[in-house]
Amino acid sequence: MIGSLHVIPRWLHPAAWWIWALGLAAAASRTTNPLLLLLIISVAALVVTARKPDAPWGRSFMFFLRLGVAVIVIRVLVQVVFGAAFGTTVLLPLPGVTLPSWLAGVRLGGDITFESLLMAFYDGLRLATILICVGAANSLASPSRLLKSVPAALYEFGVSVVVAMTFTPQLVIDVDRVRTARRLRGRPTTGIRAIAGSAMPVFEGALEKSVTLAAAMDSRGYGRRGALSAKKRRTNSALLLLGLVAACIGAYALIAAGSPVALGLPMLILGVSICLVSITLSARAAVRTRYRPDPWALPENLVAGAGVLVAMSFASAAWLLISGLDTPSNPPTWPALPLLPLAGLMIAATPAITAPPLPQPTLASARRNEIEVAA
Repeated sequence: MIGSLHVIPRWLHPAAWWIWALGLAAAASRTTNPLLLLLIISVAALVVTARKPDAPWGRSFMFFLRLGVAVIVIRVLVQVVFGAAFGTTVLLPLPGVTLPSWLAGVRLGGDITFESLLMAFYDGLRLATILICVGAANSLASPSRLLKSVPAALYEFGVSVVVAMTFTPQLVIDVDRVRTARRLRGRPTTGIRAIAGSAMPVFEGALEKSVTLAAAMDSRGYGRRGALSAKKRRTNSALLLLGLVAACIGAYALIAAGSPVALGLPMLILGVSICLVSITLSARAAVRTRYRPDPWALPENLVAGAGVLVAMSFASAAWLLISGLDTPSNPPTWPALPLLPLAGLMIAATPAITAPPLPQPTLASARRNEIEVAA
């Protein structure tokens, strides 16, 4: 039974959910196999269904699913309009125009082939899967609890990231509220006129929440700093910038196929180490208190470990040149299911069981969840 391993209900550390979701996203970036990508989406949906809270941010997963479908449709349409046709299976013969060389030789129109549409579908599905994994983290992790877990030296940056992440669930809530109000007043809720009529109340609500957030941040002493010399501040900033650049290079080398081995994991470890040193030095100047910090215990290790293992299984399959990660579109080939990534996805589904059950919502907690996004 779900939650049988943990009798005491509690909130899981939000960083564990994000590590798990980013592991799924990293796995999705390594493959174009539609079966594996659909399995990744299924794993994310299973865990979200089992462990999402009854809170505003918990309702954003469906929005990301719709966004993923829109990404696939747009990618296919771009291929139809601008993409170069390849393959021999012509579905619809159409006239085409090749633009001049100073416009990069882009072709407009032309024959629509099954192979080109299949390639566009695979690319769109991969991007949609990555977005859905991010949506799963948005639905499972509390933004305010995530902000409490940010290191003191990165508090200002963490506030910006958390505010940006709360935009999507808050937008979903505002749109649903406006649509319900229009429905009760007998006004249309679909079509161009309905969208135009709903835009102004949504924008007004967003502006009002922004003013409330600014007042809350000001009353809590946001931006206060301790004593730190200008030389140390510049040194810490330079170290942080150097570490972030090195970490980005290492992460890109791990994801991109054909990158040198020495440019991947070693560069990523070096960049993360430099960032940790910079954060440790900068934390001395941060004036910040913590109230009831979220614990990091066995459930957090199991959930975060599941995300790390699924990413490692896909990366290992690519490094070992295991067939099945990429599905050819020219000629079309039925996708296979390699065992190593499949085992990683089975492990990635374990947070539906290993994560502790959520505490039962009370009237006070429900009210707090409603204002948590804005405050």
